Amino acid sequence: MATTTEWKQQIQAGSWDAALSELYTPDQVPAQRARYLRTLEGFEQNFGADRDVRLYSAPGRTEIGGNHTDHNNGVVMAAAVDLDIIAVVAKNDRNTVRFISEGFGKIDEIDLSVLTPQPEEAEHSASLIRGVAAGFARRGGTLGGFDAFSTSNVLRGSGLSSSAAFEVCLGAIFRGEYNADRQDLFSQVEIAKIGQYAENLFFGKPSGLMDQTACAVGSAMSIDFRDPEAPVVEKVAFDLAGEGYALCISDTKGSHADLTDDYAAIRREMEAVAECFGKKVLREVEEAEVVAAIPAIRAKVGDRAVLRALHFYSECRRAVALRRALEEKDFPGFLRRIIAGGHSSFEYNQNAYSIHNPAEQGVPLALAISQRVLEGRGAWRLQGGGFAGTIQAFVPLDLLESYRAAIDGIFGAGSCHVLTVRNHGAIEVTRDL
Repeated sequence: MATTTEWKQQIQAGSWDAALSELYTPDQVPAQRARYLRTLEGFEQNFGADRDVRLYSAPGRTEIGGNHTDHNNGVVMAAAVDLDIIAVVAKNDRNTVRFISEGFGKIDEIDLSVLTPQPEEAEHSASLIRGVAAGFARRGGTLGGFDAFSTSNVLRGSGLSSSAAFEVCLGAIFRGEYNADRQDLFSQVEIAKIGQYAENLFFGKPSGLMDQTACAVGSAMSIDFRDPEAPVVEKVAFDLAGEGYALCISDTKGSHADLTDDYAAIRREMEAVAECFGKKVLREVEEAEVVAAIPAIRAKVGDRAVLRALHFYSECRRAVALRRALEEKDFPGFLRRIIAGGHSSFEYNQNAYSIHNPAEQGVPLALAISQRVLEGRGAWRLQGGGFAGTIQAFVPLDLLESYRAAIDGIFGAGSCHVLTVRNHGAIEVTRDL
């Protein structure tokens, strides 16, 4: 542990460049060095200088396959990316978490003696802090107060899971500050489950577990949620540059605000199909049973629910096939399945835009532009929750500037982000990463 002054001196001297290069990429080190210094200074301005602090980081994530399958115990493929939240943290003796996120103009102050959902905090960051603390307490963890100042470059409302990154960063903080960084008690997957608990019960969003798992674990991975209490997580080698491609996430500038019911409806309708068979989730029902009973199901729960169920089964198979294609170094096959998954999400799962605001269709427009530039060469799909936010594309390096210009020309300069897969999940940042 070091003081904020010592941290700044070390960063300015380049002592942390190797760690920053490992977390991000070598060409990002100067910008990240400045960002870490700014975060330390933000802590000092709000909580005092020369306090002993630790730094924590958690990445955003991109979904590669398995769109809206995790909440019905399906299979996904996802990857952590080199956009993250970082937090400067110091213990306090108040039994209170005081958390400031740069740019929000407020402080969340959470009394840790109250670990039940507070209605006025629903859908606000304070609910996630309280929920993560409650999740630790439920698992026998030790709690204590801390002061934190954070910065984040995970695009909010973008489908890169800024909320999940925040949740698992909090988990890493509670584990590191008060639980001796006990990975045996609070593994990365356990941290993810605590984050989901906070989001579901305290924030009020019925998310699955993919976002938190990808942010907590890091790297590219396949996740099978057949048993959501013990998801099977397997890392996958993913060398896009070696294939001559870049991963692009394009921000269509649509807001995720007021879309909670759109998201919830997908899970609700998939589970309604399962209920037709006396089951809780689609993973417990054989696809052939659903197909054979479509006339009865559509009469009971509607056509959209049937289509979303069909998407679930095909998308789970696709997630497995995407991993296999990478393992077998069949990159053309990988790209074909990416495109097919995008079509299924748009046409069957129907989460390209909200039916409540059909005039705003930034995601479909970005997909259309992507197809015009990349057809026959690359791949494109909506990702994450959908309805608004970002799309994903795998772009040949020789088309990268053309693709970026096409997206930025419509959605504004800087809308197309070229990302890399990050091999570290939610961690304390140290020099010996």
